[in-house]
Amino acid sequence: MICQECNQNPATLHFTKIVNGEKTEVHLCEKCAQEKGEMFMLHGGSGFSFNNLLAGILNMEPAFQHPNQNAFHQEEVLQCEKCSMTYPQFVNAGRFGCSHCYETFKEQLKPVLRRLHGGNWAHHGKIPKRAGGGIHLRKKIEELKGLLKEKITNEEFEKAAEIRDEIRSLEKEAAGGEE
Repeated sequence: MICQECNQNPATLHFTKIVNGEKTEVHLCEKCAQEKGEMFMLHGGSGFSFNNLLAGILNMEPAFQHPNQNAFHQEEVLQCEKCSMTYPQFVNAGRFGCSHCYETFKEQLKPVLRRLHGGNWAHHGKIPKRAGGGIHLRKKIEELKGLLKEKITNEEFEKAAEIRDEIRSLEKEAAGGEE
């Protein structure tokens, strides 16, 4: 595909814009995109990047907005114990400093992950259907045990008894399948 601006170079940047249901596509070479750069810059940066995109997504959530600079009392900034990265640094960089950051910033990430993944925020992995029968059963039992604790905490004892019976039934089924 050729650049729509200069009609000479191959288009390497492709943008799609939808306004009021009307779709407009723009195909530009890198040189023309830099010349028209103001249209395609994010947050005043040097260009479009995945890090800028992620930072933009995180900043869209009210929980991720930077604190008011004029505030009299600055809240303590959340910081990773292992690499010392702060949440604002993560938002600007678009990536974590270490694997421990995922746990440190888990509560801040939940709303974003829910929005991006249709309501889910935790990855539970995939299990092959043929080989995973027992694994699926154990996973279901663990889910029910968590639900059972929740029902007991909320004093919903009738529901808790039903869940307990279901757990016992599934445990018997699991024990029968292991023999």
